[in-house]
Amino acid sequence: MNRLLAATGTFTVALSTLPTTALAAGGGTPSVAWWVWPVLLFSICFAIGIIAVLAGVGGGVLFVPIVGSFLPFHLDFVRGAGIMLALCSSLAAGPNLLRGGLASLRLSLPLAVTGSVAAMAGAMLGLALPTRVVQTALGLIILGIVFLMWKAKKSELPEVGTADWLARALGIRGAFYDVARGYEVEWTVHRTHVGMWLSALVGVMGGLFGIGAGWANVPMLNLVMGTPLKVAVASGGFLISMVNSAAAWIYINQGAVLPILVAPSVLGVVLGARLGARLLRRMHGSVVRKVVIALLAVAGARALAKGFGIWD
Repeated sequence: MNRLLAATGTFTVALSTLPTTALAAGGGTPSVAWWVWPVLLFSICFAIGIIAVLAGVGGGVLFVPIVGSFLPFHLDFVRGAGIMLALCSSLAAGPNLLRGGLASLRLSLPLAVTGSVAAMAGAMLGLALPTRVVQTALGLIILGIVFLMWKAKKSELPEVGTADWLARALGIRGAFYDVARGYEVEWTVHRTHVGMWLSALVGVMGGLFGIGAGWANVPMLNLVMGTPLKVAVASGGFLISMVNSAAAWIYINQGAVLPILVAPSVLGVVLGARLGARLLRRMHGSVVRKVVIALLAVAGARALAKGFGIWD
């Protein structure tokens, strides 16, 4: 809390003098009008909102490394804004995805139970650790995500022979009309208990780094549980909204959510996500996958360099 109070004081002084920065750690203060930062954040987040829904990676996994590495804001505030941004991005896209039959509540709710509890624990741990430790760990995690996304071979329509007993008990199944294929696809899942344990692990990391969990939810649902790719993308994004709601309260309670960062970021990503949800029916996630991987690789390397004190 003392670290956040000190950072908040620096942020307030910077605003009052108008050459604005929420100084992350040292460095000079550029002569930039205060309103430039909200406009820049809105523009960046509008693009992030579109890309996040199409790729199914969640807004936070792009927002935190990019903004935390290249803009002069303290990492605690960036992670707080990242949690809120990922939450709002998912909520904005949710109604369209539910109406279209792509997102499944029966699939998302069981995973949200374990993920939400773990996300709260991760958020408390992240705010207790030194900033440089979190920055270094964030860089390593982001580069790990890049590797997994690059190596993962997503299956459009995985073959699931028989649903496991837990999936049958919870009624996890559904159908959606695939516009690209021109017919209705029926689906069910298996290895549900494995998915619930993985959801808890992902929740810890999402709460710790404020990056949401779409990057892991999609391969977990698609490769482990056998969910069709489009349903995995839609339900994975919907799952973020439930898991991040739990972690968000920790950041709000600790004073790590600043309106001047959150408001333009959320507005941009909400508008972008609504457009992304409309495009998802006609575009495959692989269209933007390479762009996402390239952005995360650069941002992860930058975060790692900042953590080691090589590039502040």
